[in-house]
Amino acid sequence: MKKLLFFLLTTQVWAQFNPEKPELCQGAFFTEDQAVKVHQQFGQLYTDKTSWEQRANLIRKGILEGMNLSPLPQKTILNPIVHSKKMLSGYSVENIAFESLPGFYVTGNLYRPLKKQGKVPVILCTHGHGNNPDGRFHEQLQNRCATLARMGALVFAYDMIGYGDSKQCIHKIPKALQLQTWNSIRALDFLLSLPEADPNRTAITGESGGGTQAFLLTAIEPRITVSVPVVQVSGYFFGGCVCESGMPIHKRSTHQTSNVEIAALAAPRPMLLVSDGADWTKYTPELEYPYIQNIYQYYNAGNLVENAHFANEKHDYGLSKRLSAYSFLAKHLKLDLHKVMKDGQVDESTNTILSATQLAVFDKSHPRPENAIIGEDAVMQLLK
Repeated sequence: MKKLLFFLLTTQVWAQFNPEKPELCQGAFFTEDQAVKVHQQFGQLYTDKTSWEQRANLIRKGILEGMNLSPLPQKTILNPIVHSKKMLSGYSVENIAFESLPGFYVTGNLYRPLKKQGKVPVILCTHGHGNNPDGRFHEQLQNRCATLARMGALVFAYDMIGYGDSKQCIHKIPKALQLQTWNSIRALDFLLSLPEADPNRTAITGESGGGTQAFLLTAIEPRITVSVPVVQVSGYFFGGCVCESGMPIHKRSTHQTSNVEIAALAAPRPMLLVSDGADWTKYTPELEYPYIQNIYQYYNAGNLVENAHFANEKHDYGLSKRLSAYSFLAKHLKLDLHKVMKDGQVDESTNTILSATQLAVFDKSHPRPENAIIGEDAVMQLLK
């Protein structure tokens, strides 16, 4: 009956699924008005925890199948490469690589708190598509990682494919979404392999395309306990890059979904939606946030999802957005916000902004391993 209801409700909004050539939901796939109607229709498919979880399982299955991650690949040895530890004010930074698949290296930097007792939380930090400077070298990301490490977390900032040190293929390969999601799964494996990591306190946060990585990993990875997607969850915009919407994860033969429903798969785990007034998250306080909060209410957990909206700001992970994330992550990961406070305010001035050369994983002294697979065709073949 619910499948019939969904069919009747939606045939006027989108064409039917074609398994021979599945339609991708990319960019502004819906108009803003359509987004309102579509989510009203979605909302008629579930009214309580049981009916939502049936829908959630269908969506999660569709994500994994659409990404060609069902079943998940066999997890091979990570073979981590670690070098160039830098001791800074309250934290350290190391240059890291590991194999997510044989011959493909995830590259990034590990930020550690200098003073820690017992197990500590872990946080994955993703970046967006901005390239001035490239990805994880950006000052905003370095400040985010350094401050979270000073608060007491193990933080790993890692490259999108084609960015930073991840130059084994270009960014926009057809299966970028599959590879980047698998890299995120393996990045979590790497963090949790560290002896001081607390597997019960794990988070992911990122902006723009990195926000997509954050809510997608949370949707399919039960080990993530806290999620902070920044300036990305939208009812009508599905991501403008192949690494976000280049594979058929939203429209399946069984259902149509949106990034709002996908983000809601985090329920009842704590999630902060960060939005602004100058991009596709401008309606979050009126559309996306209330919709997701209603799903959290099915678990009596409406207080565990929050929205920090900056109506006069633009598409970034700037200081005000970071301050909201710091407070939320401190509360739910039991981090010490006081460690980064000065005169009652979070103080990032003691963070050291390092150069791309200092943060580079592969250089003359540390060349890319000989087994690294190079080229788009070779990487695509690996993903088969």
